Amino acid sequence: MIQLTAPQAPALGRLPLVLLCAALLCPAAAQAQTVTPSLYWAATLHGWAAAMLALMATAVGVVSSLHHRERPASFLVGMMLSWVVLRAATAPGAAGLRPLLMTLLVLCGVQYLLRQMNWKRSWIDHALLIQCLVVPASLLVTGGQVVVLGTLWHVVLGLELVVAMGWALWLRRQRQQSAVDDAPGGDFHLMAALLLPTMLALVAEMLLAAVSETLWWTASPWLGLMLPVLMLGLGLQLLNNVAHARVDAEKRAASLEQRMAERIAEVERNHAQLAEQKLEQVTERERKRIAADLHDDLGAKLLTIVHTSESDRISTLAREALEEMRLSVRGLTGKPVHLIDALGDWRAEVVSRLGQANILAEWKSPAEDVEHTLQARSYVQTTRILRESVSNIIKHSGATHATISCAVQEGDFILTIQDDGQGIPTELDGRLDRGHGMASMKSRAKQMHGQCLVESGPGWGTVIRLTIPL
Repeated sequence: MIQLTAPQAPALGRLPLVLLCAALLCPAAAQAQTVTPSLYWAATLHGWAAAMLALMATAVGVVSSLHHRERPASFLVGMMLSWVVLRAATAPGAAGLRPLLMTLLVLCGVQYLLRQMNWKRSWIDHALLIQCLVVPASLLVTGGQVVVLGTLWHVVLGLELVVAMGWALWLRRQRQQSAVDDAPGGDFHLMAALLLPTMLALVAEMLLAAVSETLWWTASPWLGLMLPVLMLGLGLQLLNNVAHARVDAEKRAASLEQRMAERIAEVERNHAQLAEQKLEQVTERERKRIAADLHDDLGAKLLTIVHTSESDRISTLAREALEEMRLSVRGLTGKPVHLIDALGDWRAEVVSRLGQANILAEWKSPAEDVEHTLQARSYVQTTRILRESVSNIIKHSGATHATISCAVQEGDFILTIQDDGQGIPTELDGRLDRGHGMASMKSRAKQMHGQCLVESGPGWGTVIRLTIPL
């Protein structure tokens, strides 16, 4: 068993922080004691705690220097280093530093606990700074007789820590209830688990020192472990908060990048739409200009030829050219055409042309009234397909009867032209799009996003079925 007497005071460095400060400020308390296995293991744990606090102070110091919002963590670094240095300052020559280290520890601890909750008061800052000067000065004035004064300062500094912990815990509770700030208020239970045992340990040490020196000497090494454990817990909490903040920042950055990409895509779509609208406007103006030129210049000249020509052949060709020109102008102007009006125009033209060729024309309109409209280009292309079909019937089919039926089904307009002629000759090798303008009709249907199907065979006529979307 190792014996420790008053001259061997450096061994007191293994005692917990509050006990150490009391012993350093009150040498009378450091009476001869027996270093039991319990005290030995407590001293060992204090040594490990000092080493871990030194490492934790380094990590927290780096974090506080890199992150502006974590600047209050510098007070936690000061608290940790004050405890580590205070534990090591057991040499007789360092006795003058111990009171200052204790007051620095209290200053840093109070500042960190309160500023962590964004609670700052200038009078507290000034009082703590003044205390750092008053404590060592008052001990210096006594000339080393610090028994009563040292005990008094020990109680005052300990109570300051307890009050600061309790106030910080109350503020955190208020924040959690009001949900003003989820970051400091959401971990109330964790902070309560760290602060409450430390507060009880500090109060218990002071009470034991007043009640029984023997109990104080036995229990205080273990009670004093709560303060370094608290500082380690605060450091881990800080590092954990920084890590979570980093993860949250990365998530927000990813979300921001996604929103930015979506915004850019939307801007690009809007720009493309605006460009398309601008192009459409320019194209529309150009179409109208061309239509006006055709109508005013070419139309007038063709009309003059129709009325002044002495040749029936020339007059007929001029009249046909005039009709084609008017159809082209109608397509260029871009005005929609009511389907019922288009059906009337087509019926009059088809029946007239087929009747002139001595071909019986049967026109079948839709079963019910239609209220749809056709785009101008669709009207022009359909008219030309219909004219080409009628021309084929007149010129090539040898038919005596033709049936033209119209229907509207599921948003599509279906035009069917059927004759009882001789059909398309076999010399075309089954390629129905080689002759009679079939390729042109299919191309026009494709431009309208529709289709033109042709069925024919020698001796049973030809069927042309045009389907276009309305």
